[in-house]
Amino acid sequence: MDKSKLAYTHTYGCRANVSDGEKINGMLAEMRYGFTNIQDEADLILFNTCAVRENAENKVFGNIGALIHQKRRNPDLIVIVCGCMVQQEHITEKLYKTFPFVDLIFGTHVLHKFPELLNEVIINKRRVTDISNTETITEDLPIRRESEFKADVPIMFGCDNFCSYCVVPYVRGRERSRKPNDIINEIQGLVKDNVKEVMLLGQNVNSFTPSFPELLKEIEAINGDFRITYMTSHPKDLSRNLIDVIANSEKISHHLHLPVQSGSNRILELMNRGYTVEQYESIINYARELTPLISITTDIIVGFPGETRTDFEETLSLIKKIRFDSAYTFIYSKREGTKAAELPDTVTSEEKSAWFREMLDVLAEIGDTAYERYVGKTLRVLCEGEGRTGQGQFTGKSREGVIVDFNSDNTDIIGKFVNVKIDKALKWAVLGRST
Repeated sequence: MDKSKLAYTHTYGCRANVSDGEKINGMLAEMRYGFTNIQDEADLILFNTCAVRENAENKVFGNIGALIHQKRRNPDLIVIVCGCMVQQEHITEKLYKTFPFVDLIFGTHVLHKFPELLNEVIINKRRVTDISNTETITEDLPIRRESEFKADVPIMFGCDNFCSYCVVPYVRGRERSRKPNDIINEIQGLVKDNVKEVMLLGQNVNSFTPSFPELLKEIEAINGDFRITYMTSHPKDLSRNLIDVIANSEKISHHLHLPVQSGSNRILELMNRGYTVEQYESIINYARELTPLISITTDIIVGFPGETRTDFEETLSLIKKIRFDSAYTFIYSKREGTKAAELPDTVTSEEKSAWFREMLDVLAEIGDTAYERYVGKTLRVLCEGEGRTGQGQFTGKSREGVIVDFNSDNTDIIGKFVNVKIDKALKWAVLGRST
């Protein structure tokens, strides 16, 4: 491979996709590709896609279509589409028929075969598609990480929950957990390389087998000064034992991202979420009892098929009661092949949009004062870079997952932990000075 070949890669979607993208870039680097942020410079363009929402898919189709002019100017350009979106057969068929200039299509299960598939395109000068399923977990793939001091570590793949609105189990497959020793060995290597934050990834880390709390204890025991974060937790099997482990740890983040999706038990049942609002509230109350400064964030869907105004108001009531620090909010997006796609949906798009705006107003009002509890406290912050105002100001995140902008006389702190006394709370961040 000519060393001058350049790749442009773009990843859509969640942290699991980002982790896959880092492996893709690692394999490209081993194949002696360089990297560019300018599409017109690239000899290879790869889109690593997301299937969670229709908007994400439409954006990908638009970006692929725009490449036809570049392909005409440079017939040797290699165009690749991979990831969750193409694991759906109807999407792959559309890509293959509508975009004949796409050279390689491969799904989430054959990530490890990427160099082999790319070589087949290059050597045989033909289009290649592979969306086959496999339960294999391939260890030791090369990784080109985006950060020198933060790293994502997948601990499991796939999902067994089959929430009625979600396509993930169909595109990522059933749950498969990595061996604890492989995870521990990887993290030990990262800590030796001076990584300061390790994020454990899984569609539902709580269902890691044999035990997520025990895995956290083993990671906690690794020598070194580093922080452990994780996502995503599912409320149906977040145990009090797990909250105990988090509360008693010196390294585990005190940020709990716990998607509730709805405040209506009727809608939760239709969603196949496996818990009630009352059970969810009990989890939050216990976490706050043990760790008063913990930050709680969530996901909420508005306009699920069959949702009524009463159901929506129950969601608003839960938001006001829990007082989330922030929320990722969505209007329901129909996903082909899911059970929710078959449900009758009588609420108009205009009504759903109005509900959505109403919910955002409630969340914004809560957000105005959410971080005031940190004022006067000293938070341990991982400094991630310089602040927006330049010299002497820095930014990072606290153990609670809160964005912290702070002043410091010490400029050699990027990638290091800093104690910051908080002076002021904003809507989405807190301000302070290093101590």
